[in-house]
Amino acid sequence: MQWKKTPPELAATFDKAAPKDPAVVRKPMFGYPALYLNGNMFAGTFQDKIVARLSETERARAVKAGAKPFEPMPGRPMKEYVVIPCRPSARTSRSRCRTCGWGPRRPW
Repeated sequence: MQWKKTPPELAATFDKAAPKDPAVVRKPMFGYPALYLNGNMFAGTFQDKIVARLSETERARAVKAGAKPFEPMPGRPMKEYVVIPCRPSARTSRSRCRTCGWGPRRPW
């Protein structure tokens, strides 16, 4: 299975929606843009998707809103991560993505 690079427009949208907090660090995870808080990844891109690490309660809310479990390989889910259902566009904003449930709200 060959993985695709994150499209530049998705990476740009991801960066634009990222929290503007000096404690949040952007660095790659397996070559994809990702955001870290206190050394723990809480959001990232994977191919043409945005994924986020959520608490059990936040995951349940996100799934009700249309999120799907994140499986980087079929049958291999990352249990705390979901694929964010909002489709990034030029109009996607940080507040829109926060309503989908991602952002650094937990003190890991």
